[in-house]
Amino acid sequence: MSDIEFPDHLIALECRAWKELQAGKLTVATATAVHEGIVEYVARDDVEATRLEVEMGLKRIVRHPADGG
Repeated sequence: MSDIEFPDHLIALECRAWKELQAGKLTVATATAVHEGIVEYVARDDVEATRLEVEMGLKRIVRHPADGG
């Protein structure tokens, strides 16, 4: 999972979702935007990862950057 090259916009979406979640204010719109972004990313021809791998990897780099995500 660590070798996935996440686009900046997808990282930004996950960052926004994580901040909202921590504040107890995650909106359906933000959660949907993250989900749709992940689905679109996985659908690209150059991505050889499952939706779950992408979602887990994205959460890891946003929520645990010190772990080398």
